[in-house]
Formats: sequence, structure tokens, C-alpha cells
Amino acid sequence: MRIIIAGAGEVGFHLAKLLSYESQDITLIDTNKESLAYADSHLDIRVLKGDATSITVLQEARVADSSLVIGVTSSETTNITLCMLAKQLGCKRTIARISNTEFIDNKETINFSELGIDELISPEELAAAEIKLLINQSAFNDTYEFEEGLLIMVGVSIPKSAPFVGKMVKEAARIFPELHFMPIAMQRQGTQFTVIPRGDTVFKEEDQVYFVTDRKGVDELYKLTGKKKEEIKNVMVLGGSKVGFNAVRDLCEAKFNVKLIEKDKAKAFELADGLPNALVINGDCRNVELLEEESLDSMDAFIAVTGNSETNIMSCLVAKSKNIKKTIAMVENMDYFQLSQSIGVDTLINKKLLAANNIFRHIRRGEVVALTRLNNLNAEILEFIVKPTSKVNNSFIKDLNFPRTAIIGGVIRDGKGLIALGDFKIKEGDRVVVCCLPRSIRKIEKLFL
Repeated sequence: MRIIIAGAGEVGFHLAKLLSYESQDITLIDTNKESLAYADSHLDIRVLKGDATSITVLQEARVADSSLVIGVTSSETTNITLCMLAKQLGCKRTIARISNTEFIDNKETINFSELGIDELISPEELAAAEIKLLINQSAFNDTYEFEEGLLIMVGVSIPKSAPFVGKMVKEAARIFPELHFMPIAMQRQGTQFTVIPRGDTVFKEEDQVYFVTDRKGVDELYKLTGKKKEEIKNVMVLGGSKVGFNAVRDLCEAKFNVKLIEKDKAKAFELADGLPNALVINGDCRNVELLEEESLDSMDAFIAVTGNSETNIMSCLVAKSKNIKKTIAMVENMDYFQLSQSIGVDTLINKKLLAANNIFRHIRRGEVVALTRLNNLNAEILEFIVKPTSKVNNSFIKDLNFPRTAIIGGVIRDGKGLIALGDFKIKEGDRVVVCCLPRSIRKIEKLFL
């Protein structure tokens, strides 16, 4: 597959990196010579210096023969113009990164595909949606919903008090005979190795474990992990960025009590007008006294989404010292993101990584309809639709030639989420959720083609 990526920033570089592992034919376009030089020396891709909206540059990149053009520059206008031009020049599919969420809100009114744009991706909107999901599943530090919650992926650090610490997966399953969850990935404390668990895998204290479950299973996991389903009502948000605005808007709609702190006075007044159901406070979020004056210790959740990663992390650590139930920090630095388990903040989110993962599912072969990458783990969750020609069709899970580095977490069939064990038979039309390490992806995809 020939793919053109415009923008060698973090989103573009991350996408190019993921795709280069799969031997895709990638051309990366940017006006910044240094960004291209770094990508050229670290990735097996072609780089092209120039304006992505230049017809000459696009023709040099062989846009007419391309399967996909992705506009992820920092300029929304450039991305939209690029996609319109690329489609006119013969590209099969286009994706544009945008910052103005009005475009997404009005997709029903304006037919963007007629303009040449097949998909719109807003990192800010994705980050706000992630925050809302994390607040709703308060005891877990990572969540993802498939088909509006028919199956749910949750990540949790196993405390010493959990009843299955020291037990194998198959032993833990016996605690609840009507199994409503499946462990799909784990990382041992102090290591960077991702383990795809099997029946004989032993749970250990402080393991970061990811489960696929249905709505019933969420309550079971609360009991099994010894976590409490804390009621979250009062939320403090730092930073009136686009992510902050979108998150506060969504939380207010969900009937949370939200306080938003914004340093810039003019912006604070503007936010107050746009968010009538939130209490907007003008002040410096780095001032601990201000946070205490605004009843930080009475908050159930604390979300820091300023433009400064260090400020977000330190503010969350202050909140954690006040026994806040849930802390979420937005970080721009990918190095911090990799340290999420050791920093001390419940959850770190990176809007660029969310955007890259969201775009990535459009590039997968087979019938991939959803994809997410696990925080701090070298594993991916993919959702496939089973076709009549798929090798897995009409097969029992136990009979599939599945690699050890992959596992089926669940199946969605006839509007129901099912936890599928070895004697489960996969059928045409099933939506199958798979967790696998990157080296297994190609083998898994072939089973669903």
C-alpha cells in the first residue's frame, strides 16, 4: 500500500514509524528539513521536502498511485486543502487532522466526502472523549469501548489485596464461574515487557493488567481487583485549552460539577460564556494555595490539560497528595508517556498518540473497524469483522492457528458482547476483539481477510 503522510511532527512521525514496521510504501512530506532528516535516518521511508499543497510536490510523491493521503500538519487549512487536491489527483482515500471540532459536529450537514475528505480526525476531541471515559470508569487507569460499550477494555494495577494475586489465570476464572472478563495483556512491575496471558500465567502484585469485559464484568473486576467503584461528582480541570473546553463541556452534559481554572483573564471570561454550567476561575494553576482555596481536597477527580506537561504532572501529584480519587494529566512529551506507571499520576494521555492510533485503524488490512494501542505496553487491540472468506469463519477458537503472542478477548454478535473461550465457534458477521504484539499483526490479519 502506497501512503503519503503530510507533516513530520509527532503524529506524522509516529504514524510513519508504525507503518514502516509493516513494510508499507511511505512518503513523508514536510517543509522542515530537520524533521525530515530525523525521520529519514530513523525510519525506512521516503522523505520529500516541500509544501504538501503543491501539486508538483504531490505528483512527485506519486499521489495518483496512492491508496491513502493523511494530512497531519499543524495547519488545519493545509490538511483540508491537501486532501481535496489529493482526491482530485487520483488518490483513493484521504484523512485530515483538524482542530475545529465544528467540522465534526456538522458532518451530517456538510458532506465532506464530496469535497474529497473521507475522514476528519480531531486530537482535541479524542482526548476529551478519553477523559470522559476514564472518569466514568474511575477505578481503572485505561479504558476503551467497542460498539458503544458492548465490550469494554479496562486497565488496572493489581493491588496486594486482590484475591487472585499469586494465582494462575485459570484459577482466578474459577472465582466467578460465569466468566464475564478475559485478561488480554499484562506488564510486570519494573519491566518493559508485555505479556499476552495464558491459562498458566500467574497474576502478581502491582501487575498492570488489561481485561476485555462486558458491562456485567466491570462490576466483577471491581470485586476481583479489590478496587472501589468511587462515585465521581466533583471535578477540577486545569487549563482552558481546546481539550479542556471540550472535556468540561462533555462532563457538564453528563451532570458532573466542574470547576475550570484558567490563567489568562480574557480567555477565562470567554470560557465562562461558552461553558455556562461550569464554574470558571481565573488564576495560576501552579499556585497550590489557589487550588486549596478552591477546595481541591473536596474534589473527586483532578484533570490537568494545560499546554505544559510538567505543570500537568506536578499539579496532579499535588492533587494525589490530597487523596483525590482520580488524576489525569495530558502530556506532550512521549518520554513521559512511557513512564506512566512510575510517575504517580493515575493516567497520562497524549492527544497526538490518540490521533495517530485513530488514523492507524484506517490503514489496517482485513476488516479492522477499531484499534487502540495500550498505554505503556507494546500491544495493540484490534476489532475485526468476520467475512465469508475469513479463515476463522465457522472455526472453534481452540482450533485456530493463533500465535502465542495474540489472544481473542471477546466477540460481538447480534448486539451482544460475549467473552469467548476455546469452545466458542466464530461465525460470519462476528466482530472479534484481538490483542496482539506488533510482530503478530500480519499473521492475525491474514486470518480475517
